[in-house]
Amino acid sequence: MSEVRFYHLQQQSLYQALPLLVRKALDNGKRIVIRVSDAAMIAPLSDALWSYRDDGFIPHGASGDDLSPADQPVFITADNDNANGADMLILASGSDNAKIGDFALCCEVFDGRNVDEVQEARKRWKAYKDAGHDITYWQQTERGGWEQKA
Repeated sequence: MSEVRFYHLQQQSLYQALPLLVRKALDNGKRIVIRVSDAAMIAPLSDALWSYRDDGFIPHGASGDDLSPADQPVFITADNDNANGADMLILASGSDNAKIGDFALCCEVFDGRNVDEVQEARKRWKAYKDAGHDITYWQQTERGGWEQKA
């Protein structure tokens, strides 16, 4: 079974918060695939990873670019594949993946200001729990950090 973490955004957008989560995971030796629900999200998310800090960026590739996915520590896609051999899956903004069991860690990142995303996250929480995954819930604090709530 996979470890599943739910990250409930409250203070920042996905494009502000996700680069910080990805950076921390990379620093811990993870290879990451980020699945988005809509291919139109790929370019803005890629831009966010390139420019999240003035003095650094997160190396990555994305569906549709000319880079080999296998060579990328982070790969952004709207598909359900694991093109870069990642051990960590990030599901952003309501995306899903029936193959979460193929990853050691799955992170669900959802916008708490979006009623539909919250409802979908609740459904997936129940499904993951019923399937026997190890689940935790992290809520964003007023300062943009994370506090474990469950």
